[in-house]
Amino acid sequence: MKGSRERVEEIRSRVVLGEFGVRNNFRIDVTQMDGDVLEFDMVGIDASIANSFRRILLAEVPTMAVEKAFIYNNTSIVQDEILAHRLGLIPIKADPRLFEYRSTGDEEGTEIDTLQFQLKVKCTKNPKAQKDSSDPEELYINHKVYSKHMKWVPIGNQADVLGQADIRPVHDDILIALLRPGQEIDVVMHCVKGIGKDHAKFSPVATASYRLLPDITLLQPVVGDLAERLKSCFSPGVIEVNDVNGRKEATVVNSRLDTCSREIFRHDDLKTLVRLARVRDHYIFSVESTGILPPTVLVSEAIKVLMTKCQRFLNELDAVQMV
Repeated sequence: MKGSRERVEEIRSRVVLGEFGVRNNFRIDVTQMDGDVLEFDMVGIDASIANSFRRILLAEVPTMAVEKAFIYNNTSIVQDEILAHRLGLIPIKADPRLFEYRSTGDEEGTEIDTLQFQLKVKCTKNPKAQKDSSDPEELYINHKVYSKHMKWVPIGNQADVLGQADIRPVHDDILIALLRPGQEIDVVMHCVKGIGKDHAKFSPVATASYRLLPDITLLQPVVGDLAERLKSCFSPGVIEVNDVNGRKEATVVNSRLDTCSREIFRHDDLKTLVRLARVRDHYIFSVESTGILPPTVLVSEAIKVLMTKCQRFLNELDAVQMV
């Protein structure tokens, strides 16, 4: 029986043929899933596929975002254009899979392709404020306009269909503008479905990146003071110094945590003791969602987009062969 290390190496370097197909060609291992952050490994894949997956996450998974802002009143110091731009960048918690793309040239929108929000806030003086107070929080009411002031206004039958969907901005504490008594903002917004390729406001991820798995090998035992210096050259948790037979000896504990800073090459007496490498077909992916959809859903949707692209390419090849 092969050990786990040998099996992993076989997966990385071999495509094993079975009776009816291939084995050990590709796998995904989820290593961290915490709120809006997902980290997973893609093993046994080409760099072009890994990068395609990253680009799809950034630019081709659809979301809902503010596309049109109808400003009926804005007496704040924020210009209308800047206000509209700020509103467009606020992530909206709405499942884009429940909506269609709005037709080109459609100005009004319908319940199947548009979400409507209203932002109506007026700043007034606080009659209960202390006369000698200088704190705006005490002197004024509604002097800060937050994303929580954006209220969903259902269109058509949306109240019945989407009543349980909790349509709202992802975060309630995004500051939009500052007001003073007498100043007012009254805006109606239309949110539509789009992709990051058209505008960054539609991108569903804050970050989507990958790196190759580091591989650190000690070429010979590193003991004594050299072990402590070796440990300090790497990220915390990569190298540990243990007491072996009464002397300090360095061991590689978790090379995954290393950032590949190459600090070791600044030390002439250490750089020949270590081999730094990266596994060519082992990618560590990190996906951080903006909160519109969970990262697990975003990854699933990105896979569907990639599969659709592949199928379209195959269909075009078949069409060319038929001609």
